[in-house]
Amino acid sequence: MKHPIILAALLAFAFSGLNACSKKEEAAVPEAPQLSKGVGPVTSVALGPVDAARAAKGKQLFESKCAACHKLDEKYVGPAIKGVTQRRSPEWIMNMIMNPQEMTEKDPTARELLATYFTQMTFQNVTQDEARDILEYFRKTDE
Repeated sequence: MKHPIILAALLAFAFSGLNACSKKEEAAVPEAPQLSKGVGPVTSVALGPVDAARAAKGKQLFESKCAACHKLDEKYVGPAIKGVTQRRSPEWIMNMIMNPQEMTEKDPTARELLATYFTQMTFQNVTQDEARDILEYFRKTDE
């Protein structure tokens, strides 16, 4: 009679260990991080294929309003732009372009950028439509 009781106890112990392992595995799978939309008027951006005409306008706007502080492939006065569409949400990018002062006051990522680069991104009076064109340019460069 002792052997069946010992066997049952060992099986119960082994099962509890397996159950604990499976719970650890479940807990170890992180959820994908939700990208911040930032602070500003843009709360939703519907993306489709890159719009070449908008990207061309965006390139001109970037060169006239942004290129003094931002380069595509290198850190300059501000961060390199290459890959920004993989690091930030479209809404965050547009809000930062249009609303840099409030973003650095209220958005944690924008505050970190200010602390890293020591330069407040200047307000360039970019409209929402122009910011969307610049976003398309960034998307095209990141393809």
